[in-house]
Amino acid sequence: MPPCDFIPERYQSLGYNRVLEIHKDHLSPVVTAYFQKPLLLHQGHMEWLFDAEGNRYLDFFSGIVTVSVGHCHPKVNAVAQKQLGRLWHTSTVFFHPPMHEYAEKLAALLPEPLKVIFLVNSGSEANELAMLMARAHSNNIDIISFRGAYHGGSPYTLGLTNVGTYKMELPGGTGCQPTMCPDVFRGPWGGSHCRDSPVQTIRKCSCAPDCCQAKDQYIEQFKDTLSTSVAKSIAGFFAEPIQGVNGVVQYPKGFLKEAFELVRARGGVCIADEVQTGFGRLGSHFWGFQTHDVLPDIVTMAKGIGNGFPMAAVVTTPEIAKSLAKRLQYFNTFGGNPMACAIGSAVLEMSRRPLPREEVNQIHEDCKHMGLLVGRGGIFSQTFRIAPSMCITKPEVDFATEVFRSALTQHMERRAK
Repeated sequence: MPPCDFIPERYQSLGYNRVLEIHKDHLSPVVTAYFQKPLLLHQGHMEWLFDAEGNRYLDFFSGIVTVSVGHCHPKVNAVAQKQLGRLWHTSTVFFHPPMHEYAEKLAALLPEPLKVIFLVNSGSEANELAMLMARAHSNNIDIISFRGAYHGGSPYTLGLTNVGTYKMELPGGTGCQPTMCPDVFRGPWGGSHCRDSPVQTIRKCSCAPDCCQAKDQYIEQFKDTLSTSVAKSIAGFFAEPIQGVNGVVQYPKGFLKEAFELVRARGGVCIADEVQTGFGRLGSHFWGFQTHDVLPDIVTMAKGIGNGFPMAAVVTTPEIAKSLAKRLQYFNTFGGNPMACAIGSAVLEMSRRPLPREEVNQIHEDCKHMGLLVGRGGIFSQTFRIAPSMCITKPEVDFATEVFRSALTQHMERRAK
């Protein structure tokens, strides 16, 4: 396991058996904990978690794809502590700078005309509000989502969620219709050229770079849903840019673009659920919908938005926002509170803002002092360019990785002072 310079505090709270008793007597009986012996976590630091016994774990799940910039990130911590001493909470009936500053920063990261922001508390709540928006704007009821989709566990969003383990034998989420998931890996159509992914199905296909036969087959299934399972006019269509809970499912190239056109022709709006794919999680783009070359009418987001702090948002167009305002005096007690917005702003800065040149220079110098030479690039000279000769060996790569880790650790320690 890679080394970690962080030393956690000594655990001095409830014993493990006592925790099990309390959980059994007072907490939800629904089995959600991972592992036969659930972990009792105590402390987190960046990509690391520590349990009550002092064991260290490399966290590759990030609190269900939520901790976007690291556990207890020093910069985010500092912002949270500062805001905690200034103002914890006031509802949106009053103005406060953190909310307006955050709204401006978030809006700048989305393309026109997605500029009106509704701040809420969770992904389920965001998707419920998006459902209301779609119906209020279109004056229609039916909403389509993929089989295998997960859009929340609240009674309303369970209609959109199409994963069997989350379904109930009780009514809820009426007016929602599932359609076939265009899964080129496990579905009936698709091959090794049908999606942009390093992991491909072993099935061969004869698709050309600009023509995906599997996409055409799945679009026919989507058209069949529109023809048979919903009214002539619909309210909308929900899609995760990549399905998360269903097992990281990617769609064939061009599918969402054509599906969006079909939905809009029926009077519906297109909703991108970015709860798991937003805020740079996909690497190539800040938002998952950008990888499909589409522009949604509504975008929902949560999880990584607050690095684990309860926060979510719905972003839409002025036109759709006005349609909702005509139907509903929408209010949210905790959405957009000062703590959430201050933390959200700090997370956005860690995702997008280049380090000051003098700080990048120091990291560069630290690497050189430890025997590692790397390049620089980017319009702010903020990117380290790593391109070793092809004769490099694994031990040498391990050395370079450790030097770079050490240089970044020193940088974070300097910033925390």
